[in-house]
Amino acid sequence: MFAGIDIGSITAKCVILDESTICSYAVIPTDSNPKLAGITVYEKALDTIGCSSKEIKRIVGTGYGRVSLDFFDQTITELSCQAKGVRYLNPAVEGIIDIGGQDSKAIKLKRDGTIYDFTMNDRCAAGTGRFLDAMTRALKTDTESFSNYCQASRKPCSINSTCVVFAESEVISLLAAGETKEDIAAGLNESIARRIGTLAKRIGLGCNIVFVGGVAKNNGLRSSLEKYLKIKFTAISEDPQITGALGASIIAKEGFSGSDNKMSIKAPKI
Repeated sequence: MFAGIDIGSITAKCVILDESTICSYAVIPTDSNPKLAGITVYEKALDTIGCSSKEIKRIVGTGYGRVSLDFFDQTITELSCQAKGVRYLNPAVEGIIDIGGQDSKAIKLKRDGTIYDFTMNDRCAAGTGRFLDAMTRALKTDTESFSNYCQASRKPCSINSTCVVFAESEVISLLAAGETKEDIAAGLNESIARRIGTLAKRIGLGCNIVFVGGVAKNNGLRSSLEKYLKIKFTAISEDPQITGALGASIIAKEGFSGSDNKMSIKAPKI
């Protein structure tokens, strides 16, 4: 079996893959210790199927926290891992929108599944998971309710700020002015959709686009992006949050030569 571990800024993910199928996966908060999160999510995925780390032939790490662990056989960028993961789940995918905790990416794929072009927003939190977390707190609600609010909106508010601090102030002002949480949440999603949609249009994403990352679970934002891009996202069969870790596990499998190179892997240490 093979393991892929994706240590993001908000969550850590691990996928265990055998020769042909996903055996198990786990997702946990990264919190302030990416090293501990990487070890813990790996152990959790193993425990789910009663598997020992000795049965794992190769491990590949990805995500911003990949440099924090020393038991990976290899580390790979999130871009390559996302491409591998989504094409494994749906070979028809031609483009990816990936919104994570601290950055957003639009990726265009070649016919063979390799990356043709990409663009990303990694210098500003606008449109990322951290941005949405801050807006959820400003509305004094939770993530699930935030997503549901958007579907109940009658007249989405116009949100002009993309900076987290200014947008939070704008949300508080709108609440004070009597605007509903539903309309504010819908307005925030439309604002994010315009920003992320612009990234997608910049590299010419057209049809067969998949939406992945933890933020892809926000149905309100999904709908706003589909409306802005005038598309319907292509479906994938697994949790959209694990596609990076899945891609890492596939790369681990492809990189295994069949020799006993597992002997060189260091045991995880907390």
